[in-house]
Amino acid sequence: MAKHPLKSERILVRGTNWIGDTIMSLAAVRELRRLYPESHLAVYVKEWVSGVLREQGLVDEIITFGNQESGFEHRGRLKDFDAAILFQNAFRAALLTKAAGIPERIGYAADGRSLLLTRRARPRIKERGLHQVFYYLDLLYQTGLSDTDYLNSPDFRPDISIRPTISGLRKAGELLRKEGIEEGSRPLVGINPGAYFGPAKRWPTERYGLLADQLRSRRNAVILVFGSPDEIPIAEEMSSFMKEKPVILAGKTDLETYIALISLSRVFITNDSGPMHLAAALDVPQAAVFGSTDDTATGPFSNRATVIHKHVECSPCLLRECPIDLRCFTSIQVQEVLEAVEARMSED
Repeated sequence: MAKHPLKSERILVRGTNWIGDTIMSLAAVRELRRLYPESHLAVYVKEWVSGVLREQGLVDEIITFGNQESGFEHRGRLKDFDAAILFQNAFRAALLTKAAGIPERIGYAADGRSLLLTRRARPRIKERGLHQVFYYLDLLYQTGLSDTDYLNSPDFRPDISIRPTISGLRKAGELLRKEGIEEGSRPLVGINPGAYFGPAKRWPTERYGLLADQLRSRRNAVILVFGSPDEIPIAEEMSSFMKEKPVILAGKTDLETYIALISLSRVFITNDSGPMHLAAALDVPQAAVFGSTDDTATGPFSNRATVIHKHVECSPCLLRECPIDLRCFTSIQVQEVLEAVEARMSED
């Protein structure tokens, strides 16, 4: 693919709407920063994912809009950009950048928006069985922004790494002290028993509770249970199956604090979720339990992650709710997850 670089002083990236997808797009954002070091690089994202990008040194500007807004309310703020790279695949994203008068609009030919794009690509990673990280990188190659064929280059290793912010670490320390936890006194084990997509992505809550009890007794671990405000009932249900109550942090953290707390964990245990990708980006050892989804495409992009996934005859079905017996999850026993977690905890 011949390279046709942008002649742009101001580049806008329309980011994705979910934490996991935002993490998986970071390698492509890093490449844009490398390819266009003199350009003003901005991202346009929903407020709830912006904490992933803050203080990472990747972009010059983060423009946010409310989680309930369409984005069209702010199209006047985007009119001074020369090019828009659309990592979000929605028709609305292309229409917004067209309405804002951005002359170059680059993205995948998805959702009937081809005529709104000036450069377009077609998805190729599924046919090659590659991770979603390469999806965003391949857009840069196919549209001539980069001459690196990321799907075939033997030397290229995508970098999705992030680091906790100073303010996030401060707030995490304050929260732990408020819960009576002294940092460094006992290993912190983070557990994320929820998953926004639906129950077909959640290992049984009772088994998380039994696993947590084992880690508390065998490793003298402090169990931190994470989740969004909507997942407080899941955290409390997990706690009900435990002999010694964990520290429930569900609903008590903003994203920056959540990231910092994951970074302080000795190991992180999770379903397929946004926090799973955060742990991968933070290079925290983890065990990820998969059920209805595809760990090849959207598993943790990390050498320090163990994926536990039973490839039963109906998986990955990608359904929100299981129409039968959730056999992909019920076949995963507490003991095998415990062994995976302890192996990760024993790493240097």
